[in-house]
Amino acid sequence: QVQLVESGGGLVQPGGSLRLSCAASGNIGSRYTMGWYRQTPGKQREYVASITLGSPRYADSVRGRFTISRDNTKNTVYLQMNSLKPEDTAVYYCKGWFGPLDYWGQGTQVTVSS
Repeated sequence: QVQLVESGGGLVQPGGSLRLSCAASGNIGSRYTMGWYRQTPGKQREYVASITLGSPRYADSVRGRFTISRDNTKNTVYLQMNSLKPEDTAVYYCKGWFGPLDYWGQGTQVTVSS
């Protein structure tokens, strides 16, 4: 079993920044991928970014504004979000792929509003 615990959401003004964290614990092994998705009411969950060892990937909508990184000593992945827009408002979910299984975090709300 793997547990993913997110933190760092909140309310921020347009143009502001937030950093999300997701800590993994349990039977995670040494080679895994972690990433972020987001969801707004009435819409499907959408991919935001992911990172496998040192290779990050981004959705077009966030490339250049968001940065994903990981600290393997802490089994933690981060999402630094800059230049936030109202359309970035969503519940952000951490996802991890550990071998043949994948897990989701509980989600953290990000609201971008003046």
